[in-house]
Amino acid sequence: MKLGIVTYNMAPEWDLPTLISRCEAAEFTGVELRTTHAHGVEPTLTADERRQVRETFEGTSVELVGLGSVCEYDSPDEAELRRNVDATKEFIRLARDIGARGVKVRPNKLHEDEGISIEDTLVQIGKALTECGTFAEEHGIDLWLEVHGRGTCHPPYIHRILEVANHPRVSACWNCNMADLDRDGTVEKHFEMLSPWIRHVHINNLFTREYPWQTVFDLLKAMNYDGYMMAEIPGSDDPDTVMKYYRALWEKMAS
Repeated sequence: MKLGIVTYNMAPEWDLPTLISRCEAAEFTGVELRTTHAHGVEPTLTADERRQVRETFEGTSVELVGLGSVCEYDSPDEAELRRNVDATKEFIRLARDIGARGVKVRPNKLHEDEGISIEDTLVQIGKALTECGTFAEEHGIDLWLEVHGRGTCHPPYIHRILEVANHPRVSACWNCNMADLDRDGTVEKHFEMLSPWIRHVHINNLFTREYPWQTVFDLLKAMNYDGYMMAEIPGSDDPDTVMKYYRALWEKMAS
């Protein structure tokens, strides 16, 4: 397993050179660039700017792992749904051009309060992911569906979405939510449910004991997970120290 960082929370105001240098100093070997942040890596970049982004990472010890989009497919508005599908394709093109592995997408909420059944929303999301996955495959990019959203973060619902999508380029980003826990307070059942699809992982505050961190680390090791665990950690006035402490704790849990 490898440790990286999402620019969300800790690094939204860091430019690429700052991000890379701090990751190298703390031995974070990958980054996921969340959209709208100061790094400026967005689908609006020109061909030359995309080449410059790729070259900025070349020769460093930090990999540009992925792009954290906010593309979502649950809206009952067909125009909004199409806008998000088209935006996903733009992020896929960008990922290809800058040398990233994948693009993170998400479900965001259910629409029962609008008279739309849970099943209809889940199927809609899954079908949209099939279209996006096909496009991603054409460009050599993976799509990571984050276990996210109001109601949609329930792992059985993510399972249903991925079952409908049924595409080799569409997988799950395990997101370490409290909603991962079953009614008995354990995580194993829901983890195993999604384990065939888990190809990306977000982690957050390893210093807390509310979430069963060591159990999840052990489950990942048991499935021979060799991808990235991307830290979404709170900002700090001393980010270098926090990142080094975080790295040390992560190494202990991952060993």
